[in-house]
Amino acid sequence: MLLAAASGLLLTGSFPKIGLDWLSWFALVPLLAAIANLSAKESFRIGFIAGLIHYLTLLYWVVPVMRTYGYLPWYLSIAILFLFAAVLALFPAVFSMALSAIGRTPFRCLLIVPLLWVALEHIRSFVFTGFPWALLGHALYLRHHMIQIADLFGAYGVSFLIVLSNSAIFLVITHIRQKRWHNASVSKPVLFGATAVFAAGLLLTWIYGAWRIQSIDHLMAASPTARVAVIQGNIDQAIKWDPAHQVAAIKTHQRLSLSAKSENPDLIVWPESATPFYMFYDKRPTEMVIAGIEHADIDFLIGSPSVARQGKSVIYYNSAYLISPATENLSKYDKTHLVPYGEYVPFERWLPFLGKLVAQVGDFRPGKPGKTLPWKEGAIGIQICYEVIFPGLSRALVKNDAALLINITNDAWFGTTSGPYQHFSMTIFRAVENRRALARAANTGISGFIDPVGRILTSTPLLEEAALTRPLPMLRLITFYTRFGDLFALACLAGALFGILLELGKYALKLKRGNNS
Repeated sequence: MLLAAASGLLLTGSFPKIGLDWLSWFALVPLLAAIANLSAKESFRIGFIAGLIHYLTLLYWVVPVMRTYGYLPWYLSIAILFLFAAVLALFPAVFSMALSAIGRTPFRCLLIVPLLWVALEHIRSFVFTGFPWALLGHALYLRHHMIQIADLFGAYGVSFLIVLSNSAIFLVITHIRQKRWHNASVSKPVLFGATAVFAAGLLLTWIYGAWRIQSIDHLMAASPTARVAVIQGNIDQAIKWDPAHQVAAIKTHQRLSLSAKSENPDLIVWPESATPFYMFYDKRPTEMVIAGIEHADIDFLIGSPSVARQGKSVIYYNSAYLISPATENLSKYDKTHLVPYGEYVPFERWLPFLGKLVAQVGDFRPGKPGKTLPWKEGAIGIQICYEVIFPGLSRALVKNDAALLINITNDAWFGTTSGPYQHFSMTIFRAVENRRALARAANTGISGFIDPVGRILTSTPLLEEAALTRPLPMLRLITFYTRFGDLFALACLAGALFGILLELGKYALKLKRGNNS
C-alpha cells in the first residue's frame, strides 16, 4: 500500500503546479514493485489505492470550486472529490489487474505495461463523456524535443514512451535486486532487450523532435501571419454575474482592448463569458459592446452566453461571436462539449436531484462539432474552456480549414490552485498535434500564445489584468495525427484486448482439460 501511495504521489508531482516532469519516467516503478507477485484481484486493490492517491492530490481543486461557487459545505465538497477520484482510480486499478493477469513474464511485462496504460488513457478520453485531463504524456509539455511525436501519435505517443521507461527501469531494478516478477527472474536477454528498446525509442523520439522543430520553423518563417491580441479582464467570479457589475466588466474589457489597439492587432479576443449577459438578447449592454467595437474598428472575438428560440422552447448556448465592423460580418460558434454538472445535468431523468454548479446561466445545449468561423483568407477554430483537452475537437476544426486555433476560457473557478496550470499545459499538445498556432484568452489567466512547435511565446500571471499582442503564423499543412487521429492509441487498445482474450482463451482451455480429466 505504501508503494502504491508513493506511485500516486510521484505521478501527481509530475504535473503542474509541482511540475517535476522527470518524476514521470519512474513514477510507476513503485506500483509495479507492489504488484510484482500479487494475484489479479489483489493487484486491482493496490492499483486502486495508487489511483486514488494520485487523483485526490492532482484534482484537489475540486473542493474549493464546489465550496466557493457551488455553495456546498466542506464535507460534501470533499465527498464529491473522493467520488470523482474513486471513479478515475478504476483506470490504474484495471491496469494493475490486467497486467497481473496477462503480463506474468518479464518479457510480457515490458510490452504489456505501455500498451495497457495507453489503452486505458484512450478509454478515459471518451467513457462517461470523457475526461482526458493530465494524461501522462502531458507532463512533458515543456520538453519540446520529446513532444514533437504528437503530430504522429498524439499525446498518447508521449505517454507510451514514458511508461516504457517505467517498465524498463522496473525490470533493471528487479534484476539488480535479484527479485522476481510473478515467480520469474529477469534474464539478461530480457534486461538488455528492455534497455535497448527504451534507449532506441528515446533516441528516435529526440531525433524526430529535432528534425521536426527545424522543419516547422522553416514553414513558419515562410507563412502569412495574423496579429492577435488576447484580453484578460480578471473579473472576480463571485461578482461576475451580478447585474450591478455588468457595465464595469464591459468597460474593463474595452479599456484593455484600446490599450492593445496601439499594437495594430488584426483580431482582439475576449475570454469565455466575457459579457455577463446574453449578447444580442439583452439590448442595452449589447449596444455598449458593439459601440466599443465600432470605435476600435478591429475584428473582435467575444465569449458570451447566447439564447435562441426553437418553437416555444428557449435554448441556451455557451458561445463566441466573431464581429467584423469593417465588413459588418457576424458569425457565432457554440460550445460542443459541455461540462457535466456545470453546463448541463447528464442523466437528469434518472438523477433529478443533482443540480448544476453554474445555476445562473441555465441549461446549455451543445453546438455543431468542427464548426469554424471564416476570417480573412482562411478560418479560425475556437475551443471554449475545457473543450481544448479533447484532441478530437481540435482535429475536427483543423480538418475544416482552421489556420489558427483560439481557446477562450474562464478559469476563475480554480483560483490560484494547480487547476489553471494543468489546463494551460494541455493546450500545448493541441498546437503540436495539428501544427497550428494557438491563442488563449482566460478571464483570470493563464492567457498567452503557443506556436506550432509547442513553445509558449508569452503568457500572463494569474489574477492580473493583461492585454497581450503577438503575430502568429497561419499554417495550412495537415499532419498525420490530424488526418488519421488516434490510430496509435487504438492499436494499443487492440493489442491489450488481444492479450486479454488470449489469456482468457488459455484459461478456458485449462478449465476444459481439467473437467475432461
